[in-house]
Amino acid sequence: MKGFGVTLIDLDRVPEPGPAAGLRPPPRRYRHAGLLLAAVLLITLGGAAPGAAVRWRYLGLAGPMDVVEMPLRLAGGNAYTASSRGIARELTAWRLDPEPERLWTSAVPIGAEYEVGSGLFGGVTIQQAADSVLVSEGYTTTAMDVATGRIRWTMTNSLTLLDSGGTGVVVERVFRPGTEYDQASGDPGALYFSATGVPHTEPPLRTEVRGVDLVTGKTLWTAAPGGSVTVDPVPGTPAAVLITSSQRLTLLAGATGETLAEAALPERDGSGPSSGAVAGQVALVGYETAGVQAGYDVRTLRRLWEHRVPRTPGEIPVCLGVICSGPLREQSVLDPATGEPVWPVTAEIDLEMRAGAVLETQTHTDVPVRLADPLTGRTVADLTGWDMVVAQAPGSSPGEALVLRRDHDAGRSLFGVVLPGHAEVRVLGAAETASAECAADERHVVCRDEHGLGVWAYRI
Repeated sequence: MKGFGVTLIDLDRVPEPGPAAGLRPPPRRYRHAGLLLAAVLLITLGGAAPGAAVRWRYLGLAGPMDVVEMPLRLAGGNAYTASSRGIARELTAWRLDPEPERLWTSAVPIGAEYEVGSGLFGGVTIQQAADSVLVSEGYTTTAMDVATGRIRWTMTNSLTLLDSGGTGVVVERVFRPGTEYDQASGDPGALYFSATGVPHTEPPLRTEVRGVDLVTGKTLWTAAPGGSVTVDPVPGTPAAVLITSSQRLTLLAGATGETLAEAALPERDGSGPSSGAVAGQVALVGYETAGVQAGYDVRTLRRLWEHRVPRTPGEIPVCLGVICSGPLREQSVLDPATGEPVWPVTAEIDLEMRAGAVLETQTHTDVPVRLADPLTGRTVADLTGWDMVVAQAPGSSPGEALVLRRDHDAGRSLFGVVLPGHAEVRVLGAAETASAECAADERHVVCRDEHGLGVWAYRI
């Protein structure tokens, strides 16, 4: 199943909800089941003029390669694979155009999350920023020269890229000594997590937010909001960061840390906000105790709307880039401008903004169903007959092309694409990739099997 689309942590007024008494809490962040905080990203449908040229071309096979232990990743027009040699690990970059070839192989520092005994990688994210490729695994981030693989810097923090400006953001939470949670105890209660994922039983004394230069790894600026806060990148230009505390929203310039705007957050039913998130041009603030959700303009911090959210027991759907409320089979998609319901979803469906529309997939199989208009629910493209959505490159905009795949005949798969601003699936072509793992970006489809990486270009 797809992951949740926004980062949620509780603020210092209201602790993160713990499990029922007597149950062992997992050492991870909890989610408030009655308040699903995701929002429609307001996407500009650029780069997809009517009649955009599509052409299916086989570029070649890259390989052979060592046994790989990381899902295939695409970033910046390159493909990346990883392998282990004992306790060492190596990252390989592959050029895709004009024909695939190995660019470099470089050793990558091993983070604390690396399982030496099994030689497995944790969740790895690879993104390109200017001439650096950033490799994040768990709570370790390494910047490498995209042309040579030379390591520029490594930090033992997870780093979030901003949309522009060559800047990333790291968050450090400082806790009172002696508050680390004993995971063996299984004691119920609220948990608060450090920047390296260590659970604590008390909220942090303070939080440090740092802007980091992506080329040098040096700190450009530091902000020190008190207590527990959420820190979210703001999409678009200029680069900006939103900090949500239990008392206020604060917008900082991504390049300098300068305060651009602030807004006080009122209490509701005697309690302050418990969570915050950014989605598109909307900042969402949740009040768990009061069951209230509020939306703010993410640049001006002007309040757009506020409404009560009823507690809804049951399985919660995945909503990525879409504001939705309610359990499976009873959820509603909300208007980001007003917070009001605009269309219902009555099946077991997960929602995600893709190709400028809302992609519906079956919850338990990820089989695509259709693309829908975000504000009306009207069908934009029927995806019946397609087996899966090809994985999108990490860090890609939800307004980019949607690539689809289905079984074609013996040993072959058929691929199709929906371009932003277009209301039809364009069939691309077939490939000898029936059992291969595939990924796609705005121009390529790459599939990996025992022979190597097969590479196709589909967009001119």
